[in-house]
Amino acid sequence: MKLSDSVKSISYLKAHASELFREISDEHKTLIITQNGEAKVIVQDLELYEQTQDSLALLKILAQSSKSKREGNYKTTGQTFKTIRSRIKNL
Repeated sequence: MKLSDSVKSISYLKAHASELFREISDEHKTLIITQNGEAKVIVQDLELYEQTQDSLALLKILAQSSKSKREGNYKTTGQTFKTIRSRIKNL
């Protein structure tokens, strides 16, 4: 998808809203909406937005994990299973 095909003015959006929404939804597209020639808003297919949010959440988890490992704030698998077995035994 070419970026130039994804940029529309707000007046174009107003005039062709239902057509654009159908296209965005059917083709899982993202549009950049401009106002006075300046990019202002993104209009995105809901499914694509949800996938993006899921990806960001996973990246945050990976970043937190890397930080914890660098800081030495983690347990090995052996330590974790030892803790679990101990908790089960004490039930």
